[in-house]
Amino acid sequence: MAEYPRFDLTGRTALVTGAARGLGRAISLALAHAGADVALGLRDASSDGGLAEEIEAMGRKALRLQMDVSSLQQIHQAVESAAAQFGRLDILVNNVGMAEVNPAEAVTEAEYDRQFSLNVKSAFFASQAAAQVMMRQQGGSIVTLSSQAGFVALPGVSVYCMTKAALVHMTRCLAVEWGKHGIRVNAVAPTFIATPGNAEVLADDAFRADVVERIAALHRIGEPMEVAGAVVFLASGAASMITGHTMLIDGGWTAR
Repeated sequence: MAEYPRFDLTGRTALVTGAARGLGRAISLALAHAGADVALGLRDASSDGGLAEEIEAMGRKALRLQMDVSSLQQIHQAVESAAAQFGRLDILVNNVGMAEVNPAEAVTEAEYDRQFSLNVKSAFFASQAAAQVMMRQQGGSIVTLSSQAGFVALPGVSVYCMTKAALVHMTRCLAVEWGKHGIRVNAVAPTFIATPGNAEVLADDAFRADVVERIAALHRIGEPMEVAGAVVFLASGAASMITGHTMLIDGGWTAR
């Protein structure tokens, strides 16, 4: 009989970018809960909000790493440090991203460059650095945070939508190139999630009501662990035949 799917990550090691709060924090905790040791990619390595202690309380190892993803040097140093400290690197989660609100006709070159640099360039080069380690191991899993904004047009954030769509296709391209090395590359695309980054916009009652209505099937805002669960699945052996895929976590928004 074929082996049953394995969802646990016991013995695996992971690196999560933007780990300090929001989705990064939830994903780091979920990976640890599933059995992985977790390297925390932090813009400020001295400030993780107690995340490392929470992971260690689960009996897992946690490693704080200086990793401002706007710096290619810090990206490479963090990836190599994670691999050196843990002895290997099995999972990379590209979580860092930003959105600037501005009508398309008013977007400046600086706004455009900032969003493409942080959302796309950093994810590509972090994936590249991790893949170089994973190629030596002949295996690994990369999961990138895209967004439903990569599939639908959201007014006022055209550049953000473009970057998230770029990540969807980047995922396909890297999956095709690196599959021969046993590296799987996938993405998740969440809807509005209750994170500190969304707190301000979701505090507007009219905006929140519109969002809930557009989440056409479940009619509620998502929770960080609902995204983290999908990341754990894609990183696990249970998803061993899934690569080049972007999983929508949108409560039915795009189904309508």
